[in-house]
Amino acid sequence: MLHGMSTRASLLAALRERGRWDVLVIGGGATGLGTAVDAVARGFRTLLLEGADFAKGTSSRSTKLIHGGVRYLAQGNLGLVRESLHERGLLQRNAPHLVHRLGFVIPAYRWWEKAYYRTGLLAYEQLAGGLSLGPSHLLNDLEALRLLPTLRRDGLRGGVLYIDGQFDDARLAITLLRTLLTRGGTALNYLPVTGLLKENDRVSGVTARDAETGEEFHVEASAVINATGVFADSIRRMDEPDAPAMLSPSQGIHLVVDRRFQPGDAALLIPKTEDGRVLFAVPWHGKLVLGTTDTPVANPTLEPRALEEEIDFVLRTAARYLAEPPTRADVLSVFAGQRPLVRAETGNGSTAALSRDHVIRLSRSGLLTITGGKWTTYRRMGEDAIDQAIAAGLLLKRAACTEHMPLHGATETESENVFGTDVEFLRALPGAGRLLHPALTITEAQVRWAARQELARTVEDVLARRHRALFLDARASLVAAPAVATLLAEELGRDEAWQQAQIGAYAELAQGYLLR
Repeated sequence: MLHGMSTRASLLAALRERGRWDVLVIGGGATGLGTAVDAVARGFRTLLLEGADFAKGTSSRSTKLIHGGVRYLAQGNLGLVRESLHERGLLQRNAPHLVHRLGFVIPAYRWWEKAYYRTGLLAYEQLAGGLSLGPSHLLNDLEALRLLPTLRRDGLRGGVLYIDGQFDDARLAITLLRTLLTRGGTALNYLPVTGLLKENDRVSGVTARDAETGEEFHVEASAVINATGVFADSIRRMDEPDAPAMLSPSQGIHLVVDRRFQPGDAALLIPKTEDGRVLFAVPWHGKLVLGTTDTPVANPTLEPRALEEEIDFVLRTAARYLAEPPTRADVLSVFAGQRPLVRAETGNGSTAALSRDHVIRLSRSGLLTITGGKWTTYRRMGEDAIDQAIAAGLLLKRAACTEHMPLHGATETESENVFGTDVEFLRALPGAGRLLHPALTITEAQVRWAARQELARTVEDVLARRHRALFLDARASLVAAPAVATLLAEELGRDEAWQQAQIGAYAELAQGYLLR
Protein backbone atom coordinates (compact mmCIF):
# COMPACT_ATOMS: atom_id res chain seq x y z
CA MET A 1 0.00 0.00 0.00
CA LEU A 2 1.19 3.52 -0.80
CA HIS A 3 1.24 6.48 1.58
CA GLY A 4 -0.86 4.65 4.18
CA MET A 5 -3.72 3.93 1.80
CA SER A 6 -6.22 1.47 3.24
CA THR A 7 -8.10 -1.43 1.74
CA ARG A 8 -11.85 -1.77 2.10
CA ALA A 9 -11.30 -4.68 4.51
CA SER A 10 -9.09 -2.60 6.80
CA LEU A 11 -11.51 0.33 6.66
CA LEU A 12 -14.41 -1.93 7.63
CA ALA A 13 -12.29 -3.31 10.48
CA ALA A 14 -11.71 0.25 11.72
CA LEU A 15 -15.45 0.88 11.56
CA ARG A 16 -16.14 -2.22 13.67
CA GLU A 17 -13.42 -1.55 16.21
CA ARG A 18 -13.71 2.15 17.01
CA GLY A 19 -16.14 2.85 19.79
CA ARG A 20 -16.93 6.44 18.98
CA TRP A 21 -15.94 8.98 16.34
CA ASP A 22 -15.56 12.70 16.76
CA VAL A 23 -17.01 13.52 13.33
CA LEU A 24 -19.25 11.37 11.16
CA VAL A 25 -19.95 12.81 7.70
CA ILE A 26 -22.82 11.44 5.62
CA GLY A 27 -22.16 11.89 1.90
CA GLY A 28 -19.09 11.39 -0.29
CA GLY A 29 -19.43 14.25 -2.76
CA ALA A 30 -17.55 17.55 -2.82
CA THR A 31 -19.10 18.90 0.38
CA GLY A 32 -18.82 15.71 2.38
CA LEU A 33 -15.24 15.02 1.36
CA GLY A 34 -14.26 18.64 1.98
CA THR A 35 -15.84 18.54 5.43
CA ALA A 36 -14.13 15.27 6.32
CA VAL A 37 -10.74 16.54 5.15
CA ASP A 38 -11.15 19.68 7.24
CA ALA A 39 -12.08 17.61 10.28
CA VAL A 40 -9.21 15.15 10.01
CA ALA A 41 -6.75 17.97 9.34
CA ARG A 42 -7.75 19.48 12.72
CA GLY A 43 -7.04 16.15 14.41
CA PHE A 44 -10.61 14.88 14.84
CA ARG A 45 -11.30 11.16 14.52
CA THR A 46 -13.25 11.28 11.29
CA LEU A 47 -15.50 8.85 9.43
CA LEU A 48 -17.24 9.42 6.10
CA LEU A 49 -20.00 7.12 4.82
CA GLU A 50 -21.20 7.18 1.21
CA GLY A 51 -24.23 5.18 0.09
CA ALA A 52 -23.07 4.76 -3.53
CA ASP A 53 -19.64 5.71 -4.86
CA PHE A 54 -17.68 8.86 -4.11
CA ALA A 55 -18.87 11.70 -6.38
CA LYS A 56 -21.49 9.43 -7.94
CA GLY A 57 -24.04 12.25 -8.00
CA THR A 58 -23.70 15.97 -8.66
CA SER A 59 -19.99 16.12 -7.90
CA SER A 60 -18.94 14.24 -11.07
CA ARG A 61 -21.39 16.06 -13.37
CA SER A 62 -20.30 19.70 -13.32
CA THR A 63 -19.16 21.97 -16.16
CA LYS A 64 -15.56 21.23 -15.05
CA LEU A 65 -14.86 24.80 -13.97
CA ILE A 66 -13.29 26.23 -10.83
CA HIS A 67 -14.51 29.80 -11.10
CA GLY A 68 -15.98 32.81 -9.39
CA GLY A 69 -19.07 32.79 -11.55
CA VAL A 70 -19.48 35.67 -13.99
CA ARG A 71 -23.24 35.07 -13.88
CA TYR A 72 -23.28 35.72 -10.12
CA LEU A 73 -21.37 38.93 -10.75
CA ALA A 74 -24.11 40.05 -13.16
CA GLN A 75 -26.67 39.20 -10.45
CA GLY A 76 -24.84 41.46 -7.99
CA ASN A 77 -23.82 38.62 -5.64
CA LEU A 78 -20.39 40.09 -4.97
CA GLY A 79 -19.89 38.16 -1.74
CA LEU A 80 -20.23 34.79 -3.44
CA VAL A 81 -18.00 35.87 -6.33
CA ARG A 82 -15.29 37.17 -4.00
CA GLU A 83 -15.35 34.01 -1.89
CA SER A 84 -15.32 31.79 -4.98
CA LEU A 85 -12.41 33.63 -6.57
CA HIS A 86 -10.44 33.37 -3.33
CA GLU A 87 -11.09 29.64 -3.15
CA ARG A 88 -10.25 29.26 -6.85
CA GLY A 89 -6.82 30.73 -6.22
CA LEU A 90 -6.20 28.57 -3.16
CA LEU A 91 -7.19 25.40 -4.98
CA GLN A 92 -4.98 26.18 -7.95
CA ARG A 93 -2.07 26.45 -5.48
CA ASN A 94 -3.04 23.42 -3.38
CA ALA A 95 -3.78 21.07 -6.30
CA PRO A 96 -1.82 22.28 -9.35
CA HIS A 97 -2.05 18.78 -10.86
CA LEU A 98 -5.84 19.11 -11.04
CA VAL A 99 -6.70 22.82 -11.42
CA HIS A 100 -5.39 24.68 -14.46
CA ARG A 101 -5.69 28.14 -15.95
CA LEU A 102 -7.90 28.32 -19.04
CA GLY A 103 -8.66 31.26 -21.29
CA PHE A 104 -12.32 32.09 -21.96
CA VAL A 105 -13.48 34.18 -24.90
CA ILE A 106 -16.73 36.14 -24.76
CA PRO A 107 -17.47 37.04 -28.39
CA ALA A 108 -18.99 40.42 -29.25
CA TYR A 109 -21.40 40.87 -32.16
CA ARG A 110 -22.77 44.28 -31.20
CA TRP A 111 -20.79 47.50 -30.94
CA TRP A 112 -21.26 48.02 -27.21
CA GLU A 113 -20.61 44.47 -26.00
CA LYS A 114 -16.79 44.57 -25.75
CA ALA A 115 -16.79 47.56 -23.40
CA TYR A 116 -19.67 46.12 -21.38
CA TYR A 117 -18.04 42.72 -20.85
CA ARG A 118 -14.62 44.20 -20.17
CA THR A 119 -16.03 46.44 -17.44
CA GLY A 120 -17.58 43.45 -15.70
CA LEU A 121 -14.41 41.39 -16.02
CA LEU A 122 -12.28 44.16 -14.55
CA ALA A 123 -14.49 43.96 -11.46
CA TYR A 124 -14.10 40.15 -11.57
CA GLU A 125 -10.30 40.52 -11.50
CA GLN A 126 -10.38 43.08 -8.70
CA LEU A 127 -12.50 40.77 -6.54
CA ALA A 128 -9.84 38.05 -6.97
CA GLY A 129 -7.22 40.32 -5.40
CA GLY A 130 -3.79 38.72 -5.08
CA LEU A 131 -5.15 35.34 -6.21
CA SER A 132 -6.03 36.50 -9.72
CA LEU A 133 -5.15 33.97 -12.43
CA GLY A 134 -4.40 36.70 -14.96
CA PRO A 135 -5.78 39.88 -16.55
CA SER A 136 -8.48 40.12 -19.20
CA HIS A 137 -7.83 41.51 -22.69
CA LEU A 138 -9.86 43.09 -25.43
CA LEU A 139 -9.71 41.17 -28.72
CA ASN A 140 -10.31 42.27 -32.26
CA ASP A 141 -12.06 39.91 -34.66
CA LEU A 142 -8.84 38.30 -35.93
CA GLU A 143 -7.54 37.72 -32.40
CA ALA A 144 -10.84 36.16 -31.35
CA LEU A 145 -10.76 33.84 -34.37
CA ARG A 146 -7.17 32.86 -33.64
CA LEU A 147 -8.29 31.61 -30.23
CA LEU A 148 -11.59 30.15 -31.46
CA PRO A 149 -11.25 29.41 -35.20
CA THR A 150 -14.77 28.00 -35.52
CA LEU A 151 -16.59 31.08 -34.20
CA ARG A 152 -19.34 32.41 -36.45
CA ARG A 153 -17.68 35.22 -38.39
CA ASP A 154 -20.70 37.16 -39.63
CA GLY A 155 -20.89 40.37 -37.63
CA LEU A 156 -18.05 39.40 -35.25
CA ARG A 157 -16.52 42.53 -33.70
CA GLY A 158 -13.98 40.74 -31.53
CA GLY A 159 -14.50 39.96 -27.87
CA VAL A 160 -12.90 39.77 -24.45
CA LEU A 161 -10.46 37.15 -23.17
CA TYR A 162 -10.32 36.37 -19.44
CA ILE A 163 -8.70 33.63 -17.38
CA ASP A 164 -10.51 31.20 -15.11
CA GLY A 165 -9.89 27.72 -13.72
CA GLN A 166 -10.65 24.25 -15.06
CA PHE A 167 -10.48 20.87 -13.35
CA ASP A 168 -11.64 17.27 -13.41
CA ASP A 169 -14.38 17.10 -10.79
CA ALA A 170 -14.42 13.35 -10.07
CA ARG A 171 -10.62 13.23 -9.94
CA LEU A 172 -10.61 16.05 -7.39
CA ALA A 173 -13.11 14.04 -5.33
CA ILE A 174 -10.85 10.98 -5.43
CA THR A 175 -7.90 13.20 -4.50
CA LEU A 176 -9.82 14.45 -1.47
CA LEU A 177 -10.55 10.83 -0.58
CA ARG A 178 -6.84 10.04 -0.76
CA THR A 179 -6.05 13.12 1.33
CA LEU A 180 -8.56 12.06 3.97
CA LEU A 181 -7.26 8.51 4.19
CA THR A 182 -3.57 9.35 4.20
CA ARG A 183 -4.20 11.76 7.08
CA GLY A 184 -5.76 8.99 9.15
CA GLY A 185 -9.46 9.38 8.38
CA THR A 186 -11.79 6.56 7.42
CA ALA A 187 -14.12 6.57 4.42
CA LEU A 188 -16.29 3.86 2.90
CA ASN A 189 -18.38 3.82 -0.25
CA TYR A 190 -21.37 1.52 -0.77
CA LEU A 191 -22.25 1.83 2.90
CA PRO A 192 -25.52 3.79 3.05
CA VAL A 193 -26.82 5.35 6.24
CA THR A 194 -30.19 3.77 7.06
CA GLY A 195 -31.18 5.76 10.15
CA LEU A 196 -30.07 8.03 12.97
CA LEU A 197 -29.26 7.01 16.54
CA LYS A 198 -30.51 9.23 19.35
CA GLU A 199 -29.72 9.48 23.05
CA ASN A 200 -31.85 11.75 25.22
CA ASP A 201 -33.42 13.18 22.06
CA ARG A 202 -29.99 14.13 20.69
CA VAL A 203 -28.46 12.64 17.54
CA SER A 204 -25.65 10.37 18.72
CA GLY A 205 -24.77 8.43 15.57
CA VAL A 206 -26.19 6.46 12.67
CA THR A 207 -27.17 3.02 11.56
CA ALA A 208 -25.64 1.89 8.28
CA ARG A 209 -25.53 -1.20 6.07
CA ASP A 210 -22.77 -2.54 3.86
CA ALA A 211 -24.38 -2.75 0.40
CA GLU A 212 -21.96 -5.51 -0.61
CA THR A 213 -22.46 -7.91 2.31
CA GLY A 214 -25.55 -6.69 4.15
CA GLU A 215 -23.61 -6.26 7.40
CA GLU A 216 -25.29 -3.78 9.75
CA PHE A 217 -23.45 -1.14 11.76
CA HIS A 218 -24.35 1.09 14.69
CA VAL A 219 -21.91 3.99 14.66
CA GLU A 220 -21.65 6.59 17.42
CA ALA A 221 -20.25 10.07 16.90
CA SER A 222 -20.07 13.42 18.68
CA ALA A 223 -20.97 15.37 15.53
CA VAL A 224 -23.10 13.95 12.72
CA ILE A 225 -22.96 16.07 9.58
CA ASN A 226 -25.41 15.67 6.72
CA ALA A 227 -23.57 16.58 3.51
CA THR A 228 -25.66 14.65 0.99
CA GLY A 229 -26.26 17.40 -1.56
CA VAL A 230 -29.59 17.11 -3.37
CA PHE A 231 -30.56 14.32 -0.95
CA ALA A 232 -30.06 16.43 2.18
CA ASP A 233 -33.80 16.63 2.90
CA SER A 234 -34.12 12.84 3.04
CA ILE A 235 -31.50 12.62 5.80
CA ARG A 236 -33.09 15.56 7.63
CA ARG A 237 -36.39 13.67 7.66
CA MET A 238 -34.73 10.73 9.38
CA ASP A 239 -34.29 13.23 12.21
CA GLU A 240 -37.54 15.21 11.83
CA PRO A 241 -40.10 13.42 9.63
CA ASP A 242 -42.09 16.63 9.09
CA ALA A 243 -39.08 18.87 8.34
CA PRO A 244 -39.91 21.33 5.54
CA ALA A 245 -37.81 21.05 2.40
CA MET A 246 -34.63 23.13 2.28
CA LEU A 247 -33.94 22.53 -1.40
CA SER A 248 -35.38 23.21 -4.83
CA PRO A 249 -33.12 21.03 -6.98
CA SER A 250 -32.33 21.98 -10.53
CA GLN A 251 -30.93 19.89 -13.38
CA GLY A 252 -28.17 20.86 -15.77
CA ILE A 253 -27.02 18.80 -18.75
CA HIS A 254 -23.84 18.68 -20.83
CA LEU A 255 -23.14 17.36 -24.31
CA VAL A 256 -19.67 16.07 -25.18
CA VAL A 257 -18.49 16.29 -28.79
CA ASP A 258 -15.24 16.09 -30.74
CA ARG A 259 -12.73 18.93 -30.44
CA ARG A 260 -12.97 19.63 -34.17
CA PHE A 261 -16.02 21.77 -33.39
CA GLN A 262 -13.77 24.10 -31.38
CA PRO A 263 -10.11 23.25 -31.99
CA GLY A 264 -8.61 26.37 -30.39
CA ASP A 265 -6.94 26.51 -27.00
CA ALA A 266 -9.61 28.64 -25.32
CA ALA A 267 -13.14 28.06 -24.06
CA LEU A 268 -16.21 29.88 -25.35
CA LEU A 269 -18.58 31.66 -22.99
CA ILE A 270 -21.97 32.56 -24.45
CA PRO A 271 -22.95 35.42 -22.13
CA LYS A 272 -26.73 35.25 -22.23
CA THR A 273 -28.94 32.46 -23.43
CA GLU A 274 -32.69 32.57 -23.98
CA ASP A 275 -33.28 31.40 -20.39
CA GLY A 276 -30.98 34.07 -18.89
CA ARG A 277 -28.05 31.76 -18.11
CA VAL A 278 -24.60 31.53 -19.63
CA LEU A 279 -23.52 28.60 -21.79
CA PHE A 280 -19.98 27.23 -22.08
CA ALA A 281 -18.08 25.30 -24.73
CA VAL A 282 -15.06 24.01 -22.84
CA PRO A 283 -12.14 21.87 -24.08
CA TRP A 284 -11.68 18.97 -21.65
CA HIS A 285 -9.58 15.80 -21.92
CA GLY A 286 -9.36 16.14 -25.69
CA LYS A 287 -13.11 16.65 -26.17
CA LEU A 288 -15.47 19.63 -26.05
CA VAL A 289 -18.08 19.97 -23.29
CA LEU A 290 -21.20 22.03 -24.09
CA GLY A 291 -23.53 23.16 -21.32
CA THR A 292 -25.44 23.80 -19.25
CA THR A 293 -29.18 24.07 -18.62
CA ASP A 294 -31.36 24.89 -15.62
CA THR A 295 -34.49 22.79 -15.24
CA PRO A 296 -36.46 22.45 -11.97
CA VAL A 297 -36.49 18.90 -10.56
CA ALA A 298 -39.27 17.47 -8.41
CA ASN A 299 -37.48 14.34 -7.16
CA PRO A 300 -33.67 14.12 -7.15
CA THR A 301 -32.04 10.94 -8.44
CA LEU A 302 -28.53 9.52 -8.63
CA GLU A 303 -28.83 8.92 -12.37
CA PRO A 304 -30.70 11.87 -13.88
CA ARG A 305 -31.38 11.84 -17.60
CA ALA A 306 -31.21 14.72 -20.06
CA LEU A 307 -34.57 15.88 -21.38
CA GLU A 308 -35.08 16.26 -25.11
CA GLU A 309 -35.79 19.95 -24.72
CA GLU A 310 -32.52 20.41 -22.82
CA ILE A 311 -30.54 18.68 -25.56
CA ASP A 312 -32.22 20.81 -28.22
CA PHE A 313 -31.56 23.97 -26.21
CA VAL A 314 -27.80 23.32 -25.93
CA LEU A 315 -27.43 22.43 -29.61
CA ARG A 316 -29.60 25.37 -30.69
CA THR A 317 -27.63 27.86 -28.58
CA ALA A 318 -24.24 26.53 -29.73
CA ALA A 319 -25.39 26.79 -33.36
CA ARG A 320 -25.79 30.55 -33.00
CA TYR A 321 -22.08 30.96 -32.24
CA LEU A 322 -20.27 28.14 -34.08
CA ALA A 323 -19.81 28.26 -37.86
CA GLU A 324 -20.22 24.48 -38.17
CA PRO A 325 -22.17 23.46 -35.07
CA PRO A 326 -22.55 19.89 -33.83
CA THR A 327 -25.75 17.91 -34.29
CA ARG A 328 -27.27 15.07 -32.29
CA ALA A 329 -25.30 12.58 -34.40
CA ASP A 330 -22.04 14.17 -33.20
CA VAL A 331 -22.70 13.77 -29.47
CA LEU A 332 -20.29 11.28 -27.88
CA SER A 333 -21.89 11.42 -24.44
CA VAL A 334 -24.64 13.30 -22.67
CA PHE A 335 -24.70 13.61 -18.88
CA ALA A 336 -26.97 15.34 -16.40
CA GLY A 337 -26.38 16.58 -12.88
CA GLN A 338 -28.61 18.08 -10.22
CA ARG A 339 -27.80 21.17 -8.18
CA PRO A 340 -28.73 21.46 -4.48
CA LEU A 341 -30.20 24.95 -4.75
CA VAL A 342 -31.41 26.40 -1.47
CA ARG A 343 -35.15 26.94 -1.52
CA ALA A 344 -36.25 30.56 -1.75
CA GLU A 345 -38.80 31.86 0.73
CA THR A 346 -40.79 33.25 -2.17
CA GLY A 347 -40.27 33.05 -5.90
CA ASN A 348 -41.66 32.50 -9.34
CA GLY A 349 -40.62 28.85 -9.65
CA SER A 350 -37.42 29.57 -11.57
CA THR A 351 -34.28 27.87 -10.27
CA ALA A 352 -31.91 30.05 -12.31
CA ALA A 353 -32.26 32.81 -9.72
CA LEU A 354 -31.88 30.66 -6.59
CA SER A 355 -28.79 31.02 -4.45
CA ARG A 356 -25.58 29.05 -4.92
CA ASP A 357 -24.49 30.15 -1.44
CA HIS A 358 -24.18 27.33 1.04
CA VAL A 359 -26.41 27.04 4.08
CA ILE A 360 -25.79 25.32 7.42
CA ARG A 361 -28.63 24.34 9.73
CA LEU A 362 -28.53 22.67 13.13
CA SER A 363 -31.66 20.75 14.09
CA ARG A 364 -33.12 20.70 17.59
CA SER A 365 -31.60 17.26 18.12
CA GLY A 366 -28.13 18.28 16.90
CA LEU A 367 -28.02 17.05 13.30
CA LEU A 368 -25.91 19.51 11.33
CA THR A 369 -26.84 19.87 7.65
CA ILE A 370 -24.70 21.69 5.10
CA THR A 371 -25.99 22.07 1.56
CA GLY A 372 -26.04 24.41 -1.42
CA GLY A 373 -22.76 25.80 -2.66
CA LYS A 374 -20.65 24.61 -5.57
CA TRP A 375 -17.40 22.77 -6.25
CA THR A 376 -15.28 25.93 -6.17
CA THR A 377 -16.19 26.65 -2.55
CA TYR A 378 -16.08 23.08 -1.23
CA ARG A 379 -13.09 23.79 1.06
CA ARG A 380 -14.74 26.81 2.67
CA MET A 381 -17.96 24.84 3.09
CA GLY A 382 -16.12 22.09 4.93
CA GLU A 383 -14.38 24.60 7.17
CA ASP A 384 -17.66 26.37 7.95
CA ALA A 385 -19.37 23.06 8.79
CA ILE A 386 -16.72 22.08 11.33
CA ASP A 387 -16.64 25.61 12.76
CA GLN A 388 -20.42 25.39 13.28
CA ALA A 389 -20.09 22.00 14.97
CA ILE A 390 -17.56 23.54 17.35
CA ALA A 391 -19.78 26.57 17.98
CA ALA A 392 -22.68 24.25 18.80
CA GLY A 393 -20.59 22.46 21.42
CA LEU A 394 -20.43 19.19 19.48
CA LEU A 395 -16.63 19.33 19.15
CA LEU A 396 -13.71 20.81 21.05
CA LYS A 397 -12.30 24.02 19.60
CA ARG A 398 -9.48 23.44 17.12
CA ALA A 399 -8.32 25.85 14.45
CA ALA A 400 -8.93 25.24 10.75
CA CYS A 401 -5.80 24.53 8.71
CA THR A 402 -6.71 23.56 5.14
CA GLU A 403 -6.37 26.99 3.51
CA HIS A 404 -2.76 26.38 2.51
CA MET A 405 -2.69 22.58 2.76
CA PRO A 406 -1.59 20.78 -0.45
CA LEU A 407 -3.88 17.95 -1.47
CA HIS A 408 -2.68 14.41 -2.06
CA GLY A 409 -0.42 14.12 -5.09
CA ALA A 410 0.13 17.88 -5.41
CA THR A 411 3.04 18.77 -7.67
CA GLU A 412 5.29 21.79 -7.23
CA THR A 413 4.14 23.34 -10.51
CA GLU A 414 1.07 23.00 -12.73
CA SER A 415 0.84 19.51 -14.22
CA GLU A 416 -1.47 17.92 -16.78
CA ASN A 417 -1.27 14.51 -15.10
CA VAL A 418 -4.24 14.04 -12.77
CA PHE A 419 -2.33 11.49 -10.67
CA GLY A 420 0.26 14.07 -9.67
CA THR A 421 3.17 12.65 -7.70
CA ASP A 422 1.55 9.19 -7.72
CA VAL A 423 2.17 8.83 -11.46
CA GLU A 424 5.51 7.01 -11.04
CA PHE A 425 3.92 4.42 -8.74
CA LEU A 426 1.13 3.91 -11.26
CA ARG A 427 3.56 3.48 -14.14
CA ALA A 428 5.28 0.69 -12.23
CA LEU A 429 2.12 -1.44 -12.25
CA PRO A 430 1.52 -4.18 -14.86
CA GLY A 431 -0.07 -2.92 -18.07
CA ALA A 432 1.02 0.71 -17.72
CA GLY A 433 1.49 0.95 -21.47
CA ARG A 434 -1.55 -1.08 -22.56
CA LEU A 435 -4.57 0.95 -23.62
CA LEU A 436 -7.94 -0.73 -23.21
CA HIS A 437 -9.42 1.11 -26.22
CA PRO A 438 -7.71 3.17 -28.94
CA ALA A 439 -10.14 6.07 -28.47
CA LEU A 440 -9.55 6.24 -24.70
CA THR A 441 -6.54 6.94 -22.50
CA ILE A 442 -7.33 4.35 -19.83
CA THR A 443 -4.71 1.66 -19.31
CA GLU A 444 -4.65 -1.70 -17.57
CA ALA A 445 -2.46 -0.18 -14.86
CA GLN A 446 -5.03 2.55 -14.17
CA VAL A 447 -7.70 -0.08 -13.51
CA ARG A 448 -5.41 -1.89 -11.10
CA TRP A 449 -4.57 1.41 -9.42
CA ALA A 450 -8.25 2.30 -9.05
CA ALA A 451 -8.92 -1.02 -7.31
CA ARG A 452 -5.83 -0.97 -5.09
CA GLN A 453 -5.56 2.70 -4.17
CA GLU A 454 -8.89 4.42 -4.86
CA LEU A 455 -11.56 2.04 -3.49
CA ALA A 456 -13.09 1.33 -6.92
CA ARG A 457 -15.57 -1.54 -6.57
CA THR A 458 -17.37 -1.71 -9.91
CA VAL A 459 -16.81 -1.24 -13.64
CA GLU A 460 -18.83 1.96 -13.38
CA ASP A 461 -16.55 3.30 -10.62
CA VAL A 462 -13.59 2.91 -12.95
CA LEU A 463 -15.07 4.10 -16.25
CA ALA A 464 -17.21 6.93 -14.86
CA ARG A 465 -15.13 8.45 -12.03
CA ARG A 466 -11.58 6.99 -11.64
CA HIS A 467 -11.32 7.48 -15.41
CA ARG A 468 -13.82 9.65 -17.30
CA ALA A 469 -14.48 7.35 -20.27
CA LEU A 470 -18.26 7.22 -19.78
CA PHE A 471 -18.48 11.02 -19.88
CA LEU A 472 -16.07 11.43 -22.79
CA ASP A 473 -17.14 8.67 -25.19
CA ALA A 474 -19.91 6.41 -23.95
CA ARG A 475 -19.70 4.00 -26.91
CA ALA A 476 -15.96 3.51 -26.56
CA SER A 477 -16.40 2.92 -22.82
CA LEU A 478 -18.87 0.13 -23.58
CA VAL A 479 -16.23 -1.63 -25.66
CA ALA A 480 -13.67 -1.26 -22.86
CA ALA A 481 -16.04 -2.51 -20.13
CA PRO A 482 -15.34 -6.28 -20.47
CA ALA A 483 -11.58 -5.75 -20.12
CA VAL A 484 -12.18 -3.55 -17.06
CA ALA A 485 -14.43 -6.24 -15.55
CA THR A 486 -11.74 -8.90 -16.07
CA LEU A 487 -9.04 -6.79 -14.42
CA LEU A 488 -11.28 -5.77 -11.51
CA ALA A 489 -12.27 -9.38 -10.92
CA GLU A 490 -8.60 -10.29 -10.70
CA GLU A 491 -7.89 -7.43 -8.27
CA LEU A 492 -10.97 -7.92 -6.08
CA GLY A 493 -11.14 -11.72 -6.17
CA ARG A 494 -14.44 -11.95 -8.07
CA ASP A 495 -15.72 -14.78 -10.24
CA GLU A 496 -16.98 -15.04 -13.83
CA ALA A 497 -20.59 -14.53 -12.79
CA TRP A 498 -19.66 -11.23 -11.14
CA GLN A 499 -17.86 -10.13 -14.28
CA GLN A 500 -20.86 -10.82 -16.48
CA ALA A 501 -23.21 -9.08 -14.08
CA GLN A 502 -20.92 -6.05 -14.06
CA ILE A 503 -20.74 -5.91 -17.85
CA GLY A 504 -24.52 -6.11 -18.09
CA ALA A 505 -25.09 -3.43 -15.45
CA TYR A 506 -22.62 -1.10 -17.11
CA ALA A 507 -24.15 -1.62 -20.55
CA GLU A 508 -27.56 -0.67 -19.18
CA LEU A 509 -26.13 2.40 -17.45
CA ALA A 510 -24.20 3.62 -20.50
CA GLN A 511 -27.33 3.61 -22.68
CA GLY A 512 -28.48 6.64 -20.71
CA TYR A 513 -25.40 8.56 -21.89
CA LEU A 514 -26.03 7.92 -25.58
CA LEU A 515 -28.33 9.89 -27.85
CA ARG A 516 -30.53 7.49 -29.77
